[in-house]
Amino acid sequence: MCFNKSDMKKLFLLLALFILACSNNNSEQIVNMYSQRHYDVDQLQYDNFEKKTGIKVNVIKANADELIQRMKNEGENSPADLFITVDVGKLWQASDMDLLQKYNDDSLTEGITESLIDPNGFWVPVTYRSRILVYSNERVKESDLSTYEDLANQKWKGRLLVRSSSNSYNQALMSSLVANLGEEATQNWTNAVVSNFARDPKGNDRDQVKAIAAGQGDVAIVNSYYIGLLLSSENEEEVNAGKSISVFFPNQADGERGSHINVSGVALAKNAPNKSNAVKLIEYLTSDEAQDIYVNNTYEYSVKPNIEPNDIVKEWGTFKKDPLDLNMLGIRRNDAIRIFDAGGWK
Repeated sequence: MCFNKSDMKKLFLLLALFILACSNNNSEQIVNMYSQRHYDVDQLQYDNFEKKTGIKVNVIKANADELIQRMKNEGENSPADLFITVDVGKLWQASDMDLLQKYNDDSLTEGITESLIDPNGFWVPVTYRSRILVYSNERVKESDLSTYEDLANQKWKGRLLVRSSSNSYNQALMSSLVANLGEEATQNWTNAVVSNFARDPKGNDRDQVKAIAAGQGDVAIVNSYYIGLLLSSENEEEVNAGKSISVFFPNQADGERGSHINVSGVALAKNAPNKSNAVKLIEYLTSDEAQDIYVNNTYEYSVKPNIEPNDIVKEWGTFKKDPLDLNMLGIRRNDAIRIFDAGGWK
C-alpha cells in the first residue's frame, strides 16, 4: 500500500492527536504527591482513594526541605500536584517561596475546626498532634507539672529528656514560644531548660519515653501520637515503656494559652498538572471516612470535631489548644533555630 505526502501528513497528524489524547487521558487519572509523611496508613488512604476514583496516587517521599528544594529546582515543569508535611512551618516556607497556590475553594475546609485552617488559604489541615509532656509514674506527680515555661525551673535539674534541636517538632514548639513569649524570654527559657537536661538530646520521641522507663530521666517532651503508637505496639518493650509514663497537656489552667499543636497539612503545588485530581484527593483525605482511618492508625487527632479520637487517646481527655496562627510556626522558625544555637541545645 502506498501513501502520498498528503496522506502521510494526515496519518502523522492523526497519530499525534491519538498520542496526545492518550497522554491527556493518562494525566487525568493520576495525582502526584510529594510527601514528608512516613506512615503506613498513608498508603492505605491512597489505595482507598484509587479504588473509589480510579485515580492513581504517585508518591515521592523525602524530608520536607528536600521536597521544597526539588519543587524549586523543577520550576514550571514540576510534576508535583500536592505537597504534604507533618509541620505547618514547612508549608508556610513553601508558600513564602511561591511554590504553592491558594486552593480558592472554601468547601475544602467545610467541617474542619476553624482554628486549624490556614487564614492565607494555601494549605488544608489533615490531622493534628500536640507536643506534650510525659512523666514517670514512679518519680513524678501530676501536680508537679504545669506549663512549658515551668520546665526552666531548677527542680527539673538533670531530669528532662528531649530530642535534638534539628528536629522540626522541636523547632515548631520553639517557634510558638517565640511568638507567644518574645525572643528574650524564650532565650532565657532555653538557657535554663538546657541546664536541666538529663542527657544530651538524642533519639526520637519513642526513645525519650524508653529513657524514662529506664530511669534516665523523669519528664520528656514528645508528640502525643507517639504514646498511642507505643501502647498499641506489638513490641513488649514499647508497650511497657508506654505504660511507665502518663500524659500531661501543658498550659491548661485558666488564663493559660493551651498546649502547642502542629498539623499535618496538604497544599496544591503552584504548577500542579493534575489540579482537579489533586483537589479530589484533598477532599478524600479530609472526609469522615479517611479521618476515622487516620485517628485509629496513627493516633493523631482529626481536624474534624465530629470524629472522635482513638480510645487510647480518648483516655487522656480533652485539652485546650494554643490558638496561635499556625503560620507563625514557619514565620518565627529562623528565630527559633538561632535561639537553639545560642542556648547550646544540641
